[in-house]
Amino acid sequence: MTENQVTDGFRLAYVPGVTPGKWIRVWEERLPQVPISLVPVAAPEGGQLLKDGAADAGLIRLPVDRTVLSAIPLYTETTVVVLPKEHLLTAADEVLVDDLADEVIWHPQDETIEWPTRPGLPGLERPASTADAIEVVAAGVGLLVLPQSLARLHHRRDLTFRPMPDAPQSQVALCWPEARTTDLVEEFIGIVRGRTVNSSRGSAQTGQSDRKGGAGREPARTGQQAKSAKRTEQPKKKPAAPGARGARPRPGGSGSGGTAKKGKPRRRS
Repeated sequence: MTENQVTDGFRLAYVPGVTPGKWIRVWEERLPQVPISLVPVAAPEGGQLLKDGAADAGLIRLPVDRTVLSAIPLYTETTVVVLPKEHLLTAADEVLVDDLADEVIWHPQDETIEWPTRPGLPGLERPASTADAIEVVAAGVGLLVLPQSLARLHHRRDLTFRPMPDAPQSQVALCWPEARTTDLVEEFIGIVRGRTVNSSRGSAQTGQSDRKGGAGREPARTGQQAKSAKRTEQPKKKPAAPGARGARPRPGGSGSGGTAKKGKPRRRS
């Protein structure tokens, strides 16, 4: 980690609906000497902001330009339709795309759902933002389809939402410019992936230990341990087979190739 990185800190961009609080808290616990700042950005502009270098990394919605940006997909959101509480579709637990065929569906300029074919009837114009589209729906004109996190972000008492299981979904990813993969970016990647403090360093330390001392090498023995080990490791001599050269005859035995020991002659009287 260089002095410039410590001084400048780490800039994290995020789009509406994303809540990076849990990762920010972990960062502040692990790297208190490196300030982290949040850079809010509209969903369609997240990729360009990273390309321009206005943030070191970002929690933004896919798709992005993968020729320039690296991306780690984090999660996929449930798609919902926002509608007035008195709307007929609120009687159902979930709404299908075909159920919107006769409804005016708003598609704001910052829309986050990628539609192969947009459902429903198009509005007279596209609202400038999701917040503007919410206001129109609250006025009783048309409906809005968006990720569940955005529906909660723009919650109103007079509106509700229902899940749409067959609608396209929005995916959130951690992205950063591949050419600027700094140590701080790697630190944040580890936090997002749930690595512990020593998980990445532990492997490096293990490798360094193996290179210095050799993998599997036993610790050096003291002089007393060496002598004791030498006595223990010396092979025991096997007893010689009966009749073999150098074998001692058994006293008083017969057979086995041995000779009995003669007694002293008795003294005659």
